[in-house]
Amino acid sequence: MGKVSDSIQESHRAFIEDQKVFFVATAPLSAEGHINLSPKGLDSFRVLSPDKVAYMDLTGSGNETSAHILENGRITFMFCAFGGPPNILRLYGKGRTVLPGSEEWAELSQHFALHMSTRQIIVAEIDRVQTSCGFSVPLYEYAGERDHANKWAEKKGVDGLEIYRQEKNRVSIDGLPTALY
Repeated sequence: MGKVSDSIQESHRAFIEDQKVFFVATAPLSAEGHINLSPKGLDSFRVLSPDKVAYMDLTGSGNETSAHILENGRITFMFCAFGGPPNILRLYGKGRTVLPGSEEWAELSQHFALHMSTRQIIVAEIDRVQTSCGFSVPLYEYAGERDHANKWAEKKGVDGLEIYRQEKNRVSIDGLPTALY
């Protein structure tokens, strides 16, 4: 089972800050609903306190995380060591969506280098932190960030991004509403 804590320790924070990729998992309450697991990068994750984290979420082909946490709040983050000593760290908690223009946006957005396609910030109150060995995670060397998201957003433009979000990000694949609209 690994080591369990009810908050993010300094060693956890250091490990998180050293990772170039993390994964976000959410699920609807329905047994027939689809579980969502998404990889994230671009220096978009922040530890705000021992029990609070946030990540900058870019416009994508869906908005499952927002729909699921609006319905039930459950969220899990996973970080894997792809270099150095093996380690896996999971953060479990309750999430919520913070949208541009909201009162909290002004404070939270200062923690990130916002991109043109930033659509929301996902915030989570963490109540369980668990580490495990990670012995079977392969070693990889970091080669850099992709620039595809920025190029795609620039090509769409502000109006095109809004139209895209209206078409693709208002409901989950299971028909649940998102916090966007």
